[in-house]
Amino acid sequence: MGHVSAVDEKTGRKFYLDDPDDLRAGEPLTFILNLHGGGSVGAWQRLYFPAVDYKNRYRLVVATPSAATKEPARRWVGEADDDHLHNIVNDVCERYGAQNIRAFWLAGHSQGGMTSSRLLREDPFFQDRVDGWVSLSGGRIGPAERAANAGPPPAPGQPVNTMPRPAPAGPPPCDLSFIFTVGEHEIAALPETSPWAEKYGAGPRERRPDIVDTVAGQIHDTLREAYSTKEWGLKPGPGTAQEWIYPGARDGRVIADIVRLGKGHTEGLEPKVTEEIVRLMVAAPGGKAKALARAAATA
Repeated sequence: MGHVSAVDEKTGRKFYLDDPDDLRAGEPLTFILNLHGGGSVGAWQRLYFPAVDYKNRYRLVVATPSAATKEPARRWVGEADDDHLHNIVNDVCERYGAQNIRAFWLAGHSQGGMTSSRLLREDPFFQDRVDGWVSLSGGRIGPAERAANAGPPPAPGQPVNTMPRPAPAGPPPCDLSFIFTVGEHEIAALPETSPWAEKYGAGPRERRPDIVDTVAGQIHDTLREAYSTKEWGLKPGPGTAQEWIYPGARDGRVIADIVRLGKGHTEGLEPKVTEEIVRLMVAAPGGKAKALARAAATA
């Protein structure tokens, strides 16, 4: 199939759906539900975290929807969006066969990451199905303190946004792998420990070789380009990312932190750091969707 603009038949809402160009019947696939941040849309998110560029090499199915609420800015809120996301997951499982989904990951940027966290903490549908979560500047389990000037910059002549930041959410009450990636300028410092790694008995973090990209990401915040800050994000460019892995986590779960040096909140991910995140996702254990399919078949 390659790429289609799919339709949620229950709501009529469209979403991007990408799969391997040479898809083989019955082959194991890793499914990624890729959620944009507040004020954004699915088309932007496909370029910000371009996992679709690796769908052939790593055998991926990537669904990238857009939130319904548009005012004051497009955000994931309310039952209508949650139901839409449920429908997308069910659609993917029906199209490809739940027994062929070897792993299901949530990936979310900013408010999309916060939405992923909420779904994993509050929604049994996702708790029962999700094998891993990639937080793309969308909050860390065991929070990383934000930089003082990390929010969206005001337009010239407009007041600074002084709304309080949301309190850190608690950890999800389900088992999953977790990858956190963030721009260096949007956090005060990356913690040296991870309560999520401790939960699974992982060892102290280990520094991996830097990820060096000579090619820039594909997208940035063009609306604020003239007055943006390094914390919010500037134009995309080449970059280096630091990677830490917490080894030996129980059941082979992947727990990792990745800091993109010199980057802020909105520069799109460069190709090699994107591929490294995808590689970690595919290396992690899965099986929740397949287990649900087996249970349903024998019920």
